[in-house]
Amino acid sequence: METQTTRDNDTLDALNDLLRDELVAVETYRQALEKITGAELRPTLEENRRLHAQRCDLLKNRILQLGGKPVHTSGVWGAFMKLLEGGAKRFGVKAAIAVLEEGEDKGLRDYRDKIPKLDAENRQFVEAQLLAGQEQTHRAMSSIKHTLH
Repeated sequence: METQTTRDNDTLDALNDLLRDELVAVETYRQALEKITGAELRPTLEENRRLHAQRCDLLKNRILQLGGKPVHTSGVWGAFMKLLEGGAKRFGVKAAIAVLEEGEDKGLRDYRDKIPKLDAENRQFVEAQLLAGQEQTHRAMSSIKHTLH
């Protein structure tokens, strides 16, 4: 039988996994903005970075409200994304955008995978305050990627 503590830990783990994804996204957009100088792309990239940072804050606050400890690093996935982004920087804007769009794909999949693992209250929090924003940043990068290719 599942205990309340197990459910609480599962919820905190799922929220921290989502926070880790958001930390990766903020860092990846920051790196891309250092290298992409095209004025037509920068507003969208800056907005996506801002929205991911906002979701980081929401997740950190939620984890703290639940008595948990928010992660502060992006972990192994973050190191991998830095490696990919570093390669994309050498190969140009299209490659950097492809990396960002792939990150958005992963983020959207992770949100959808984590939602069923949450209790009802936190499921509603993620669906109401985070998922729509992730869908928005995903659409923005998908649109850019398709206009460049």
